[in-house]
Amino acid sequence: MFGCIFCQVAAHEKPAKILYEDSQCLVFEDIHPKAPVHLLVVPRKHIRSLNEDLDDDEALLGHLLTVAGRMAKERGIDSTGFRTVINTNAEAGQTVFHLHIHILGGRILQWPPG
Repeated sequence: MFGCIFCQVAAHEKPAKILYEDSQCLVFEDIHPKAPVHLLVVPRKHIRSLNEDLDDDEALLGHLLTVAGRMAKERGIDSTGFRTVINTNAEAGQTVFHLHIHILGGRILQWPPG
């Protein structure tokens, strides 16, 4: 989608520290990390948020979660613990309106968040 920063990163038009990519998604470091490990799992397909009609995207959503778990293991936070977060809409903290999963770890995370 024109003007979407995550679409531009996926197309390699904007810089990012990409750690993983395949035909469906990519993973890169958040530029404003909130934890020692803060990665973003982003589908190549532009999906604005979880509020979209996602009936045709069930396999993609499952793939994103599988990749998130794999990246947590690769970064060594799988055994100590990590958090996955999907913010939906502005009041929940979504600032880029392209669905993405945050992977946070490497420190003790408090509850409740926010």
